[in-house]
Amino acid sequence: MVKLPNCTSEISEERLQSIYTSVESKPTLEIAKLFKVLGDPTRVKIAQALHLESELCVCDVAAITETSVASASHHLRTLKKHGLTKVRKDGKNVYYSLDDHHVHSLITIATLHQQELEESQ
Repeated sequence: MVKLPNCTSEISEERLQSIYTSVESKPTLEIAKLFKVLGDPTRVKIAQALHLESELCVCDVAAITETSVASASHHLRTLKKHGLTKVRKDGKNVYYSLDDHHVHSLITIATLHQQELEESQ
């Protein structure tokens, strides 16, 4: 990695190399996939609902998102596959919840950021 010849920023080539090395060591592809999964409005609604209620069954998620049970189930499976939700079975019932506090934090931060953007316009 070499600083571009016409770049007039004040950052040193050594610092630029340090940043590059740090960025390259991160799992950027996996992080991009996580954001891609959350790029679907229905999945964001599901994540927001699970943020508000600790766990929900598929039929409750379908009602909240105004989708079919099959569609809600598909979205929940996708969220689970990417580590954003987890499952608890209780007899015939399957309950979904957000995987951990990191996912709760992602939803909180994204929601607050959007609210601030809307307020500043």
